[in-house]
Amino acid sequence: MFDKDKFIDAAVKGLRDGVVELPPDVTERIRTAYENETSDIARMQLKAILDNIDLAHDEGLPLCQDTGVQLFFVKAGYDFPYLSDVMKAIPEAIERATAEVPLRPNTVDPFTGVNPKNNLGHNMPAVTVELVEGDGATVIVFPKGGGSENMSALWMLTPAEGFDGAKRKILEQMQYAAGKPCTPVVLGIGFGGGADIALKLAKKALLRPLGTENPIPEVAAMEKELMDDVNSIGIGPMGLGGRTTALGVHIEHTVRHPATFPVAMVVQCWCDRRAIVKLDVNGEVV
Repeated sequence: MFDKDKFIDAAVKGLRDGVVELPPDVTERIRTAYENETSDIARMQLKAILDNIDLAHDEGLPLCQDTGVQLFFVKAGYDFPYLSDVMKAIPEAIERATAEVPLRPNTVDPFTGVNPKNNLGHNMPAVTVELVEGDGATVIVFPKGGGSENMSALWMLTPAEGFDGAKRKILEQMQYAAGKPCTPVVLGIGFGGGADIALKLAKKALLRPLGTENPIPEVAAMEKELMDDVNSIGIGPMGLGGRTTALGVHIEHTVRHPATFPVAMVVQCWCDRRAIVKLDVNGEVV
């Protein structure tokens, strides 16, 4: 039987872990970048990031003052019976975490400027639900900061522009972004669908752990090519130059209309935060 209080406790812990503890795959990529860096200034920036990661862990405080907008991605089995209960409990978890962690209140109404100070609001929280085989559920907590989000982009290219045009746009956008998104960054790229679908795929691509490849060889090759190209620009940590501008480039794609070639890029700062809560068919947190 689904225990609402237990799920909220787990979700609050996920929200706390999401902003306090950087996932090991991200920390390892930053450490590797530090070890491989030849620029003293870049090494100094990466060392400051690593020290910040340790300090946040030791003190139990958020890694960054921008604790983001709290996004949720739910993968629910077709036979999972408590999806409605989970959806109703998520706003309560966000409100509680905002007070307890604490999380910075980051939801401002675009028309009135009013901030409810609980990270909720009209059409918020944003929860993306994907139905899959099975009888359990996985809830991914994804705090998304605003500075890196500002550097995201969507391009509705023509099919003739294709992948060459997409690569050109991505590199131009990164040159424009420079150190603004708190480099080194993780890039989520979405190809295909329509404007909204490409952006959703780009954000979904950021959920994949660093160091994992797209299972399709041609797409994995494109990920590597884009990462090499972005790092060759030399923006480096915090825009001060260096070998590592991107910690990873992840691509998700779907089919496109013959007349369109949608490409979206969602930028995530070095503080690539996420946490996971899993539930079984009985609604128990596992």
